[in-house]
Amino acid sequence: MTTKVYPQLIPDIKDWPIHKLYEDRDELIQTVDQHTLDFLLEKHGDRIGDLISRVCYLELIRLKENPWKVDPPNEEQFWKKIRIEVSANDKLKPEQKQQNNTEILRRIIHRYTTEIAGNFKESTFLFARKFLTLFFKRLLNAAAGKSHRRLWSTKLELYERLKIHGNVEHIRNMFQHGTVVILPTHLSNLDSIMIGYALDSVVGLPAFAYGAGLNLYESEIFAYYMTRLGAYRVDRRKKNPIYLDSLKIMSQVMLERGTNSLFFPGGTRSRSGEIERELKYGLLNSLLAAQRSIYEHGRDQKIIVVPLILGYHCTLEAQSLISGYLKSTGEEKYVSSGRRGFKVRNLLSFAWKFFSQSNEIHLSFGEPMDVLGYKLDANAVSIDERNQPVDIREFFSLHGKIEANRQREAVYTRKLAERVVENYERYYVVLTSHLVAFTSFEILRKMHPTMDLYALLRLPVDMLSIPMPLFRKTFVHILDILKGMEREHKIQIQSELHVLETDEAIRHGVKYLGSFHAIWPLKFGQKDNIIAKNPMLLYYYHNRLSGFHLEEKITWDMDSIHQAQHLLQEAD
Repeated sequence: MTTKVYPQLIPDIKDWPIHKLYEDRDELIQTVDQHTLDFLLEKHGDRIGDLISRVCYLELIRLKENPWKVDPPNEEQFWKKIRIEVSANDKLKPEQKQQNNTEILRRIIHRYTTEIAGNFKESTFLFARKFLTLFFKRLLNAAAGKSHRRLWSTKLELYERLKIHGNVEHIRNMFQHGTVVILPTHLSNLDSIMIGYALDSVVGLPAFAYGAGLNLYESEIFAYYMTRLGAYRVDRRKKNPIYLDSLKIMSQVMLERGTNSLFFPGGTRSRSGEIERELKYGLLNSLLAAQRSIYEHGRDQKIIVVPLILGYHCTLEAQSLISGYLKSTGEEKYVSSGRRGFKVRNLLSFAWKFFSQSNEIHLSFGEPMDVLGYKLDANAVSIDERNQPVDIREFFSLHGKIEANRQREAVYTRKLAERVVENYERYYVVLTSHLVAFTSFEILRKMHPTMDLYALLRLPVDMLSIPMPLFRKTFVHILDILKGMEREHKIQIQSELHVLETDEAIRHGVKYLGSFHAIWPLKFGQKDNIIAKNPMLLYYYHNRLSGFHLEEKITWDMDSIHQAQHLLQEAD
């Protein structure tokens, strides 16, 4: 881990790849339009009319069932008009019908690519950099004094709260050898802002093109700045093939032009709180397509993939995320509050509470790898498991010729996804807060063995008390398991879990666990018992350690469990 601040890798913003990409935004859109049109015509042939009709149906359903404020005002009229035109084409001769449908397809693609494409303005970026630095420093100053009166006092450096893990020098060196793609885990709407700020102000990297959910654009202020800071818009509601292929080819073209990119391969925020282990293949596949296209054009530029694992003690939207997850999995019976529009004041309120609690953000870099998942040496040469160099160009060749093979590249995409997930697990940093949450919830499960998850979450608070001796013993036991995994390079542990005494580490975790929520997940009760005040939030933060098979490795002290059960019965 380091808190070192690195100098800018490319000092002049005009030399940044993203600045060069958007010097002619219209030309970029035209290129993506044509590539997408060619791809869809080759893929669907004379079935284009059926494809367009299907997309019209899906879009009109979307507008009826899930409209957003950010949708264009003429959206419904556009799709109804397209539907009428496609129906009219059915009466024409096949050649004219195909020609007309192709022109309709071109208009749809252009509408999508114009919506997706972002922009980058140097003046806006410089303003955002100064504003965020000032904003965060002022928050940190106020946080230090716990009052607004210290708002203009001595500055505290934000990077002290940004804990960077991994071989930063190796990652910075990769920018000399190819186009870097950062693939982070995704927890909060705050992620893009925090990652962008940390990579710029602490790691010294040039700005990335990154996908931002269209819901963020419902705030006019955010929409204004994000469209000028390299963000391209991603509408998660649109699942139709024309939109998805337009999005994928936009990513591919940007990569082919050497634009460093960042996107969340999990597709959306983790609803359960667990690390993403099922990644979306669409944008990942664009990395393979871009690498193959680069080789087809006789160039040697390499697409370099860097996984990034985020760690927060508290997540802005945790309550609504876990509620939605439980409802969707059938484990929760009451209706959640539903979708809420993105509010700037919610983000500002979160930022204040986050920093006022002396919180930290952990960013853990995985191993740089190529698009096939092979790790890279200092010169970005691909290395296999035997530490032998690999020429990945051969994996895109057939009889000595580079050519597209969708089935083959689909296999490569799955392999890449597996390697990214392996990095997510291996370089995940266990925080004190996540360990106390995991320990607490597993003990509660053991204390109430006959209850399913839904019943457990509905228990009254007086039934969710854990005696400190039981908690302490279980906490130490699970920490020992994690330390063994760390020695085997299967996970990483926050430094506090190595240096603090057991009770100090427990108090550290309870203090920071979801500390900005109205009802904290955990509190100390009488005799230092630990009480789950908000079991649903506790479950969310517990899930950060789900999937590591810790539950199977715990050896339970059943005498202590029975004693805890007896105490609850007496209290009842």
